[in-house]
Amino acid sequence: MPDETQSASRDGAPPAVLFEKRGAIAWVTLNRPDQLNAYNMAMRDALYEILSAIHDDDDIRAMVLTGAGKAFSTGGDLSEFGSAPSPTIARWVRFRRDVWGRMRALPIPTVAALHGFTVGGGFEMALLCDVAIAADDTRISFPETGAGMIPGVAGTQTAPRRLGFGRAMDLCITGRWFDAREALLVGLVAEVVPIGDLERRAFEVALALARLPREQAALLKTAIWEGLELPIRDAIAFERRLAERYKMLQLRDRGPKGARSAAAQPLPRRSAAESRES
Repeated sequence: MPDETQSASRDGAPPAVLFEKRGAIAWVTLNRPDQLNAYNMAMRDALYEILSAIHDDDDIRAMVLTGAGKAFSTGGDLSEFGSAPSPTIARWVRFRRDVWGRMRALPIPTVAALHGFTVGGGFEMALLCDVAIAADDTRISFPETGAGMIPGVAGTQTAPRRLGFGRAMDLCITGRWFDAREALLVGLVAEVVPIGDLERRAFEVALALARLPREQAALLKTAIWEGLELPIRDAIAFERRLAERYKMLQLRDRGPKGARSAAAQPLPRRSAAESRES
């Protein structure tokens, strides 16, 4: 498991991401404060390694993602844009290290603790987490359009699902700034707290979310996230199948051999009709 006690990365620089286990909570800190936690290749590699380790650690039941210094994250480090040897190699690396897919697929609740600038890819990281809370100094935007780009960390897909179609169009196209209070109003964050209380409150929220067994949390996340892709009737049927799956998991732990055998069946998948309609 990666450890925050690492004093330096391979090139002698401070680690781009810090990791700490606080009981059942994984505490992950983006750690390029002098660059306002701009996301570079070192951060990508470190974050992928840490998220993979969290995914495989059955003792971890929730994760908090936060940023060191004065910002959560200002998104991609523009100084590294175009530095890959070729577009083909860049696509291959993104495929092999799908950080955002890994974050989205974690089987535990994830909490984004936002403060300061939460911009571009930083905003998109928050959208990929299950719950977000914000310090009162948080400032948020999608600035990509002003730089001749479009959001590239799933923001064009997560924003309409989390914030609604019209608001997503507004934020993605205009790139306008909004603050923590508006983030609360539109449902991006669940709470706004004073900056001095952010770490304490994020940990409290994570502890509350960590009370469920991993398997139950994973099924609940699947029901909610995957249900967003389905027509309501199919989503309700999908929910029922997941609920039955969880009953079988409980029987596996409590009941006779036959129940354990039933619980060994794979997680219910969407039907072909559901997949087509989504």
